[in-house]
Amino acid sequence: MSFSMMHCRRLGAAATVATVSFLALLGTAAVAGQQPDSTAVIRAVDGAVKARNEGIANYTVTEHYSVYRNNDETHSVAEMTVKTEYRQETGKNYITLSQSGSAIIRSMVLGAILDTEKRINLPGNREGSWLTSANYQMQLKPGGVQRLDERECLALAIIPKHKAPNMIEGTLWVDAKDGSIVRIEGIASQSPSVFTGPAQVMRQYANVNGFAMATHARAVSNSFMFGRTIVTIDYRDYQIQLRPAK
Repeated sequence: MSFSMMHCRRLGAAATVATVSFLALLGTAAVAGQQPDSTAVIRAVDGAVKARNEGIANYTVTEHYSVYRNNDETHSVAEMTVKTEYRQETGKNYITLSQSGSAIIRSMVLGAILDTEKRINLPGNREGSWLTSANYQMQLKPGGVQRLDERECLALAIIPKHKAPNMIEGTLWVDAKDGSIVRIEGIASQSPSVFTGPAQVMRQYANVNGFAMATHARAVSNSFMFGRTIVTIDYRDYQIQLRPAK
């Protein structure tokens, strides 16, 4: 069976209907020069997120973290490369491949980020951080389809319904064809560490094996201990295993 056929089956009837309806509505709106319906767009976003989380059984990815201080984004003060292993049944686990720079910053900043990611991806926790209407108030922004990261996108204003380090108030851009996530920008509703303030966050996504996966992230925060701190994350070498088709 081809990947495209397997992927369609994994979307499920509800998600497929939502996506087809969304595409039809978007095409009608484009012809009429009107704004797409916000409810239909949000339904497509929910369907894309659900398909991703139901379709992926496990994956591995190499993540490279760099930390910069104050206004110097040329020389990092700490770096770490980890191999992330995600399993739907157990969550995330990290294997450190390399590290350099300040041990204090690696522990207090990068260690806090990894611990938070591990906690929120535990079974029973991860649903609470999904970019869906269950966790966010969403409203389609005016302006219609716009070009972003070489993709046709729609922008939504998002406000978290609860606070968490990875819950962001700001703007979510989704692919105009299927509602999959392209980029998110805003302010984290909660700091991941007592040593840093809430961060200004940007995260980019790309289509990997039919699903939206993070490729680059940047967070800027301020604290009494470290001053202005910038953390960048680059993701590469995804290896994704899909769940068997039902």
